[in-house]
Amino acid sequence: MTTQALQPQFRLEQKRRIIGDFPGPKSTALNARRSAVVAKGVASGVPVYVADADGGIVHDVDGNSFIDFGSGIAVTSVGASDPAVVGAVKEQVEHFTHTCFMVTPYEGYIAVAEKLAELTPGDFEKRTVLFNSGAEAVENAVKVARLATGRSAVAAFDHAYHGRTNLTMALTAKSLPYKAGPDGTFGPFAPEVYRLPMSYPFREENPSITGEEAAKRAITLMEKQIGVESLAAIIIEPVQGEGGFIVPADGFMPTLAAWAKDNGVVFIADEVQSGFCRTGEWFAVNHEGVVPDLITMAKGIAGGMPLSAVTGRAEMLDAVHPGGLGGTYGGNPVACAAALAAIGTMEELDLSARARRIEEIVVPRLKALQEESGIIGEVRGRGAMLAVEFVMPGSKEPNPVATKAIAAACLAEGVIILTCGTYGNVIRLLPPLVIGEDLLNDGLDVLEAAIRAAK
Repeated sequence: MTTQALQPQFRLEQKRRIIGDFPGPKSTALNARRSAVVAKGVASGVPVYVADADGGIVHDVDGNSFIDFGSGIAVTSVGASDPAVVGAVKEQVEHFTHTCFMVTPYEGYIAVAEKLAELTPGDFEKRTVLFNSGAEAVENAVKVARLATGRSAVAAFDHAYHGRTNLTMALTAKSLPYKAGPDGTFGPFAPEVYRLPMSYPFREENPSITGEEAAKRAITLMEKQIGVESLAAIIIEPVQGEGGFIVPADGFMPTLAAWAKDNGVVFIADEVQSGFCRTGEWFAVNHEGVVPDLITMAKGIAGGMPLSAVTGRAEMLDAVHPGGLGGTYGGNPVACAAALAAIGTMEELDLSARARRIEEIVVPRLKALQEESGIIGEVRGRGAMLAVEFVMPGSKEPNPVATKAIAAACLAEGVIILTCGTYGNVIRLLPPLVIGEDLLNDGLDVLEAAIRAAK
C-alpha cells in the first residue's frame, strides 16, 4: 500500500448537522458560567461549546455538528483526536506527566529535537530548544540572535503577527486588539524593533514590482534607518498569518535571506502557523528554497498539545550560556510524546500531499466565484493555508462588513470560518489536513452560497 492510499480513521461521523438554533441551552448555560469567572479580554469567535471533535468535525454540547475550517488556528492538522496522538499521550501520562527537563531530563525531548533537526531545512549542524507557545519561541529566537550577534535591533514587517507577549506585541504590526484597545494600550513595548514594508502583491502601489525589488526596498530601509552594524535579526512569516495570509512575491524572501547572510544578520522564519505540512511542504520556506538560520514552530507540531520550538544553527544556539534558555514546562513529556505521534501521522498519511490536494480543490472553486461575485479581491495562499480577501465592488477598498456577514452565515449553516487581515476583510481557510473531500466540498458549498448572498 502506498503512502497516498492510506486513509485516516475517524470515531465521529464526518457530516454536518444543525438540529436547532444555537447557541443551544447547554452552550447558553456554559456562557453564563463563563461570564462570571473568565476575563472578558478572552474572546471566542464561535458561540458554542465543544463536546467532541474528530477529523474535520466539531460536535457542540447541544448535539450540533460543524465542519471545521479553522483547526484551532492551524493546530489540529492531524485532527483533534488523532488515534496515534491519543495513544501516545495515554502511554506517557501513565509513566509521568512532568519532571522539568532542566531538573531531571527525559528521552522524549531529545527525540523531538532529533526529528526537528531532520525535518527543518538546512544541512548544517542544528540545535533545538523547546517551549510552550509560539510567542515564547519567537521571543527566545530573538534572544538567541541578539546574544549570538552582539547586536540589539530586530526588523519585522508590515502586517506581521508574532504573539501577545511584550516583545512579540512590539514585533506584531496590528494594533487593535493585540497592542491596544479602545480604552488604552498594553505598552510601552520592547525597544529596538523596526518595521519594514512587506511584499503584498494585491495591495502594492506599483503592481509590477517584483519580489526582488520589494526586498531591496526593505533592505534600503534597514541600511539607512537601522544600520547593519546594529541589526541582530530579520524575522518574517513566510506566509503571513493574522495579517491576512499574505504570500510575498517570488524572490522576496530569498533576496532578504541572501542579504542577511552577507551582512551577519540572523534570518528568522516564523513558521508557527505555516509549518508542519500546512502549506503543502513541511515548512513554507521550502517553496523557494530559503534556509533560515533559526526557525520557530508551534501550532501543528503536537496535535493540539502545547509545544513550541526554536531550531537552528548549532553555533548560534550553543552560544547561549547554560541556564540562559529554558522554562519549567518547556518540552513537557506529554507534549513531546504527542509531537512525535503527530509527526508520525503527517509522515504516514503524507499530509503535505493532502494539503496540496486541498489547494487543488479549493482554489479553482473560489477563483471561479471571484469572476461573478464582485466582492472577491483576491484568492491566495498555499496548500491548506488559503484566504479570500473581500473588497467593495469595483475597487480594492476593504470590505470587513461583508467578511463578517459571510463568516456568520457559514456558522449558521454549520461551518466554522475564521477571519483575519489588517483590515478585517479576509476569510482564512485552515481545514484539518485529514479532512475528507466530501466534507471539504460540503463546506465549500456553504461558503460559496454565503459569498453569493453577500454585498
